[in-house]
Amino acid sequence: MKSNSIKDVTLNPETIPSHVAIIMDGNGRWAKKRLMNRVKGHEQGSKTVRTIVTACRELGIGTVTLYAFSTENWARPKHEVKALMMLLKKFIVSEKETLLKHNIQLNIIGQVYKLPEDVKKEIDITMEATRNNDKLLLNLALSYGSREEITTAVKKIAKKIELKELAPKDITQDLISNHLYTKSMPDPDLIIRTSGEYRLSNFLMWQAAYSEIYISDTLWPDFSKEELIDILKNYQERDRRFGKVACSTSSDG
Repeated sequence: MKSNSIKDVTLNPETIPSHVAIIMDGNGRWAKKRLMNRVKGHEQGSKTVRTIVTACRELGIGTVTLYAFSTENWARPKHEVKALMMLLKKFIVSEKETLLKHNIQLNIIGQVYKLPEDVKKEIDITMEATRNNDKLLLNLALSYGSREEITTAVKKIAKKIELKELAPKDITQDLISNHLYTKSMPDPDLIIRTSGEYRLSNFLMWQAAYSEIYISDTLWPDFSKEELIDILKNYQERDRRFGKVACSTSSDG
């Protein structure tokens, strides 16, 4: 049996990613393989969230962003969306004490105004309760879409230009970044997608410019702390050049 102790893990503390983002894919397929309702897959996936977020906190990762519900997910069958919202509310309520215990701050990115009122209420309660926690920042991307995020940022900047608070020459990459949901956060060093799909699915497209990407064939409900650690080991073996040429490489690199 594998050890459950993070202390036994051999990782270089100097190259632990500061921000890990995860596209949690495969809940529906996990349930289908077991002849279960899709909602059962989402329920099991919420248990995996607890495991992985706690592991990230113990490993010293500062920010974790989980793609929980996209802008496109509203187009799913109404009964599934309703069940997902009920599950989200249950998760927010049940995990508040865990977040407090582990010094984790909850934050939401996305179109929060589109969420049901009872869900928004519980989110506000938990965000307020955890706002001073500083061990890990947990971003839940809810009703989130990167194109919508960038479009909203452009509109805000355009409005400031219209009001003469900014001039077009003032527009920089930093200015744009500071108008996104993730302002004041580091860009993700590592993006993990489960279930074997090779796409970003409208997730953090601006922020992912130089993120390392890892595709796991594991369906999200089966994703484990041990696999996360293996992925982090893989990440630490990569040569992150950010478009530059490493000093030790030859001229043909």
